[in-house]
Amino acid sequence: MREVKVVPYDEKWPKMFNLEAEGLRRLLTNEIIGVNHIGSTSIPDMPAKPIIDVLVEVKNIQRIDQFTERLAVNGYKAFGEYGIPGRRFFIKGTLSNRTHHIHMFQTGDKEISRHLAFRDFLIANHHEALQYGALKKKLAKENPVNIEKYIQGKHDFIQKIDRMAAEWN
Repeated sequence: MREVKVVPYDEKWPKMFNLEAEGLRRLLTNEIIGVNHIGSTSIPDMPAKPIIDVLVEVKNIQRIDQFTERLAVNGYKAFGEYGIPGRRFFIKGTLSNRTHHIHMFQTGDKEISRHLAFRDFLIANHHEALQYGALKKKLAKENPVNIEKYIQGKHDFIQKIDRMAAEWN
């Protein structure tokens, strides 16, 4: 079981994202189309687990597999699709103390627009962002060492925001 720690928004998170994005651009050279900060750390004033989520849009997801060793040497652990078809998922750090989640998708994958719409909707809709932040804090307090229950507890709210964001977008 992994510790669930939700902390107040940290002004360093955008800087951490920018540093990571620069490094990924160097490592993946011509494969990258875009790099976006997603997840709760990308939403100003949102409490979050202190893990930076990075969405990388690539030209060809199959070619990313050729970069796994280069990424590993630079601190990334590969997890393949990890539950989302067409994704390549990496963590930076250790399983119990990670600093970044890297989500790579081929250009055109619907997951790209879904993640960006979710982020943009919560940035633009403060009331829903406050509700989400409160839910995350509550779930972290109730499930301090059970990440699975924490994630399950957010599921319905995330689905609701996904629907709202799709209509809003």
